[in-house]
Amino acid sequence: MITVHHLGISQSERVVWLCEELGIPYTLKRYDRDPATKLAPADYRALHPMGIAPVITDGDLVLTESGAILEYLIARYGDGRLAVAPARPNFADYLFWYHFANGTLMPSAMTGIFSSMGGLAADHPILRVFGQRTERAFALIERRLDEVPYFAGDEFTAADIMMVFPLTTMRGFVPRDLAPLPHLRDYLERIGARPGYQRAMAKGDPGMTPLLS
Repeated sequence: MITVHHLGISQSERVVWLCEELGIPYTLKRYDRDPATKLAPADYRALHPMGIAPVITDGDLVLTESGAILEYLIARYGDGRLAVAPARPNFADYLFWYHFANGTLMPSAMTGIFSSMGGLAADHPILRVFGQRTERAFALIERRLDEVPYFAGDEFTAADIMMVFPLTTMRGFVPRDLAPLPHLRDYLERIGARPGYQRAMAKGDPGMTPLLS
């Protein structure tokens, strides 16, 4: 039996959501953040040498990294559902957006958090560079969602599960006004209507209202 070790208000919501979408049986074990540091508690950090979320256990296997976990579950238990096969014309689109979430979007936004914590001035060149990169990312997202209903094309895929966290929950840490992004707002409304997403958020973070607007 798969155990999803869910750190509250974290990327591990993606794993809970994937399991709900695919109907994969799992045990959910929730961990609250340390009230003082807002970081993972000691028992969560002890699960894996990196001490970060998300984490799953499957028998003797302990696996971390959102992208790796989603690929593992899709291949091992999901019969390839919610992935895009290499022969499909939108395979490259799927790969791009699947990796864009953690490869570009989240690092750009998180750099601003860490730089500010380090006392850098708002006009520091590092903050300016990564701020511009984030703006380009959101402009690209808006253009994409003007063209297609989901990031990989016409169908909902794991690329959406990867992308939604930095567009929703992460905005609790890095606020962003979505008013100038109507296609993104429409997209998040579609996501919020999915029963799998609703179940995942209710189970994983029952006290949090998803930031879908």
